[in-house]
Amino acid sequence: MNYTQKSVNFVENKTIKDMKQSNNIDFQGEHTFKTISELNGLLSDIQVYYQNLRGFHWNIKGPQFFELHTKFEELYDGAAMKIDEVAERILTLGGTPLHAFEDYLSNSTVKAEKDVSDAQPIMESIFSMHLLLLQKMREVIKVAGDNDDEGTQDLIAPMISEIEKTNWMFGAYLKK
Repeated sequence: MNYTQKSVNFVENKTIKDMKQSNNIDFQGEHTFKTISELNGLLSDIQVYYQNLRGFHWNIKGPQFFELHTKFEELYDGAAMKIDEVAERILTLGGTPLHAFEDYLSNSTVKAEKDVSDAQPIMESIFSMHLLLLQKMREVIKVAGDNDDEGTQDLIAPMISEIEKTNWMFGAYLKK
């Protein structure tokens, strides 16, 4: 099942009562729930990405330990800020952010990594996760744009620029 299908399924599983939530920005309707669904998918991806980064930070071994240990901390600190911003945007739109790990895992296209401690596979994994995050962020931008939701677009656009630049650097590291 792809990301959009997961998001649609999440919205379809909501009751009509759930879909009548209101917000304080006079922005309502079915399009709001599409945006909320996409944002919850992004929230799930960032949460799994964040936890992967924590594991990489804790478990990295080898001659690049000091350099990468610090870099992974920088990345997971940034991810934690994005998590909060996305969750607060969902609330602003009148939705409920996903907040259980089982929901994150079932709604994420980013897969949980386990027991990885060598630099090369970690860097490859982060590079790939960035591509998935960029794909999802672009989907969020498109849905928000289709629904005149400039607030969501303005939130996500700088995240895209940051991850694009970071992945350019990771690509240079990996000689891609």
